Amino acid sequence: MQGLKSLILQQQEIQSIISGIEENLDEQLIAGLSGSARAVFIAATAEKTGKSIVVVTHNLLQAQKLHEDLLQFMDEEQLFLYPANELIAAELSIASPELRAQRIETLNYMASGRRGVFVVPMAGLRKILPPPAKWKEYQLHIEVGKDLDLEKDLLTFVQMGYSRAEMVSAPGEFSLRGGILDIYPLTEVDPIRIELFDTEVDSIRTFSLDDQRSKDKREKIVIGPATEAPIDSNQFNQITQQLEAGLSRSLKKLNNEQAKERMAENVGFDLEKFRNGQKPEQFFKYLSYAYESPASLLDYISTNGLLIFDELSRINEMNERLEKEEAEWYTSLLERGEIIHGLAVSNQLGNLLSKHELPRVYLSLFLRHIANTSPQNIANVPCKLMQNFHGQMHLLKAEIDRWRKNQFSVVFLAPDGQRAKKMQSVLMDYEIEAAIVEGSENPIAGIQIYQGALNTGFELPLSKMVVITEEEIFNKKTRKSKRRQKLSNAERIKSYSELQVGDYVVHVNHGIGKYLGIETLVINGVHKDYLHLKYQASDKLYVPVEQIDLVQKYVGSEGKEPKVYKLGGSDWKRVKKKVESSVKDIADDLIKLYAEREAAKGYPYSPDSDMQREFEASFPYQETEDQLRSIVEIKHDMERERPMDRLLCGDVGYGKTEVAIRAAFKAIMDGKQVAILVPTTILAQQHFETIKERYQDFPINIGLLSRFRTKKQQTETAKGLKNGTVDIVVGTHRLLSKDIQFAELGLLIVDEEQRFGVTHKEKIKQLKTNVDVLTLTATPIPRTLHMSMLGVRDLSVIETPPENRFPVQTYVMEYNGALVKEAIERELARDGQIYFLYNRVEDIERKAEEISMLVPDARVAYAHGQMTESELESVILSFLDGEFDVLVTTTIIETGVDIPNVNTLIVHDADRMGLSQLYQLRGRVGRSNRVAYAYFTYRKDKVLTEIAEKRLQAIKEFTELGSGFKIAMRDLSIRGAGNLLGAQQHGFIDSVGFDLYSQMLKEAIDERKGEIHQKRTPSFEVELELDAYIPDAYISDGHQKIEMYKRFRNIDSLDELEELREEMIDRFGDYPYQVGYLFTVAEIKVFARAASLESIKQSKSEIAIYMSEEGTQEMDGSKVFSICSRHGRMVGLGMDGSKLKITIQISRMNTDEWLEIAQAIMKDLGNAKKQP
Repeated sequence: MQGLKSLILQQQEIQSIISGIEENLDEQLIAGLSGSARAVFIAATAEKTGKSIVVVTHNLLQAQKLHEDLLQFMDEEQLFLYPANELIAAELSIASPELRAQRIETLNYMASGRRGVFVVPMAGLRKILPPPAKWKEYQLHIEVGKDLDLEKDLLTFVQMGYSRAEMVSAPGEFSLRGGILDIYPLTEVDPIRIELFDTEVDSIRTFSLDDQRSKDKREKIVIGPATEAPIDSNQFNQITQQLEAGLSRSLKKLNNEQAKERMAENVGFDLEKFRNGQKPEQFFKYLSYAYESPASLLDYISTNGLLIFDELSRINEMNERLEKEEAEWYTSLLERGEIIHGLAVSNQLGNLLSKHELPRVYLSLFLRHIANTSPQNIANVPCKLMQNFHGQMHLLKAEIDRWRKNQFSVVFLAPDGQRAKKMQSVLMDYEIEAAIVEGSENPIAGIQIYQGALNTGFELPLSKMVVITEEEIFNKKTRKSKRRQKLSNAERIKSYSELQVGDYVVHVNHGIGKYLGIETLVINGVHKDYLHLKYQASDKLYVPVEQIDLVQKYVGSEGKEPKVYKLGGSDWKRVKKKVESSVKDIADDLIKLYAEREAAKGYPYSPDSDMQREFEASFPYQETEDQLRSIVEIKHDMERERPMDRLLCGDVGYGKTEVAIRAAFKAIMDGKQVAILVPTTILAQQHFETIKERYQDFPINIGLLSRFRTKKQQTETAKGLKNGTVDIVVGTHRLLSKDIQFAELGLLIVDEEQRFGVTHKEKIKQLKTNVDVLTLTATPIPRTLHMSMLGVRDLSVIETPPENRFPVQTYVMEYNGALVKEAIERELARDGQIYFLYNRVEDIERKAEEISMLVPDARVAYAHGQMTESELESVILSFLDGEFDVLVTTTIIETGVDIPNVNTLIVHDADRMGLSQLYQLRGRVGRSNRVAYAYFTYRKDKVLTEIAEKRLQAIKEFTELGSGFKIAMRDLSIRGAGNLLGAQQHGFIDSVGFDLYSQMLKEAIDERKGEIHQKRTPSFEVELELDAYIPDAYISDGHQKIEMYKRFRNIDSLDELEELREEMIDRFGDYPYQVGYLFTVAEIKVFARAASLESIKQSKSEIAIYMSEEGTQEMDGSKVFSICSRHGRMVGLGMDGSKLKITIQISRMNTDEWLEIAQAIMKDLGNAKKQP
């Protein structure tokens, strides 16, 4: 869309502003430009003047919209958004890293002096930052072939805000293993691996977080800070001195002894941390003490830069509001003794503008005087925002005729090539000829279609230019181009089975015990690693690492302490037997159901029609890979003769509904009816609206059956279903009533089946016979369970969130009224709504009143589970329709309702909730394409129980995409398993642990299916006096060690062995001889399997290799004899009963020599079997 820039530059008024910039005029005003036309002007100015530009907006939402528009006209490498936090209290909390990463990336780029355009909300200018010179000190340039001073650099990483970990698993971490340094800068997509040869950098590679393997090579890398306030020991001293002085001044001002004590204690606690070289949690309050002259973002722009203010009067209003909020917050901290007097916690806008004499351009919608400005040049550019045609093409045609007459360039925007063609054909139907044009070409008089997307269209009469977006013609949302996402989604943290010391574990034969770590024991002079487990009465069990697959981490419901068993007792056998019989019953039911379904005859649907393809192309968003895969799986099922019974599982908002709608469309195209059954009236209403909108351009008749419909409407729908005029119906359990009959039901879609009662479930079962069934659920079904049910239950899983979904910004903080007021007002300012989660029904009404008093402008309602169904529905429906701004609610919002306009969640007493609950609640916001906020609060000064403390810690971690996320997934997984297999299974899962349960279920199903796997060749026994283990000096981290031992155990081929060898060198560097012996043993086992060997044993003077009975019978004696004789007299051949035995005399050989001979013999034996 570059052509639009050149058109706007031809306008005289715009040219006069550009000239003013080139002449360095201090202040200019440009009035009239509105909507996305401003982005065209800014991009054109940047290109024409070659200056760096900081564009200031009044809030973050406006900054995001402008940034999105600018992306259409600029190279994204030179365009940055600085998403500052507008809530002062949020700065004090633990916050998720995505926005911080964007801010750091912006500062890195600005500090490098390169040219760019930087979009900043007003709050971003107020942030105190390190001076640019200081920031540059923290840009570490690392290059292949250059030296690293490791000791110094590791300290620098810590100063830069990185934390040391055993293994890098999240942004902002680094780890050092031998000569390998891994680090994950916030501004990189993948973490970085630096391999050293002594102190020289040998190689730099990116690597994958999923499997820790290297990906691409780099010649050099610049590592920037992981925090906006990197700080060294000198600065710690500086802060300490200033804070000591400030505290003593403040204490003198106080007359009240209690207030003095409070301040001395609270601030003294922070002071002590600084003295010890640590940052207190609310470190940012003291930033102004850290630097001689604290800086702002404007210090980072070159002297040749330009400032553009997008509506200065609104920016000033916002500034006043932020100053007022900050003053109230400061006062409340002073009253609590948590801050000292006279501390500057942010930059003042007035001071900043007087200090920086950069030329300024003010953008204003109206031509009017703006306080405290004196522009030397004023330009008025007439500009109209584009009207919305709502699909009324005759209105559009009339406008186009007017523009044509006046020789205007009319530019339609379509987000991609396919949609451009569709738009062209729709316009053609109304005799409007439009050419599809490359975006770089200048628009010409006439009508053309460009590929692109803007927030609004506009008309510039003087430039004779009109831009119309797809949304303005058809009233349809447009797919936004994909944002660059530096931090990948937290979903990759799937493994909740990492063993930590102190975890409960399940030993298949001995039951549940506690894991105390890996220990290297020396037995008969040989080193070996063992898992150390503790059982009841302090019994110890040492499990050799080769038996690692008998031990699993115990995974049960959150907050459940499992029973620890006694070694050698009979309890465990009894419990296992109970679970076994229950699992066998489930397997029987599943197999029976599956067999019945295989035998049933259903309707095979035809392959996709052209209309199906057209319908799918009209979806306004980008499908995720998981969505596309699920659609293919479902259609494949529908096209088969047997009836479909598929479970589609995916988090709320991950696009299950669209998948279901496409399946429904396919059924309707074949003349079948579709029924969508949902558990609540509100969900029915929502699905109905969504379907109506998606099917609006197609001849499909949609019905709704729920309490929200009048008797007459319901009767009409029922009649339509019976005579076949209604194609698709959405309904609650009203659909299951006796009077509802279908003419030709082909597909039943059930949403959240586990939420229906027993009687309803029975009726659903009756409906299911011989029709295709698709069941939707938002509870995740764990991978292990999914795998164990392959072949008896068809599952499709959507695990990736949609593109352009901003991660929810999560904060964990103490509750305070000022914060709640600020957060609610902030959301109201962007016309959003708020969930306030309060889980106590008895005084929820009082809480709602309290919030009304706190924010008088907000319309507050409350909802809880003890209301009647109709009361609850009417409150939630009113909230959905925007009649209320704040809904104070119990956890009933945890499932179901989708309200994209709710983008702030405040949770009261978060420490009393389960993690999985918090995870699901957090999924209630952030459903649209704007940033959402979740505030998990806990009560000030409340003494937390140990469990609550742990939970809050975990919430903080899951905020930073860490392990809390895994715990939430774990708990939800168990819930998912219960939903899938029946609630009574919950107890069984808890009694043996999730993994063992899944394993037992898989075995039971396989057995019922007649797939009794031949017992894997009895494992080959190795009794060699070799130090085959992983020394701590090579891998010190317990769970990485376990992971590697498991990998050794599972090696089945030489290719896998080589792959593991490469991976270990890649991740941990060159391995010591002890690990070399592990590879040798693994290789021996591969050879042994091919030759049907049973064991290899070492005695004082010989090595004996034993062959199994079957192997002995399969061998060609002459070949075996020839193999042995190659090695002369030291190798003997004989029989041990009915088994072949080969001996090697080793008294005169060193270990490596006899190992080589043993390997050679075993390898050759694989080729010595008789020919069939």
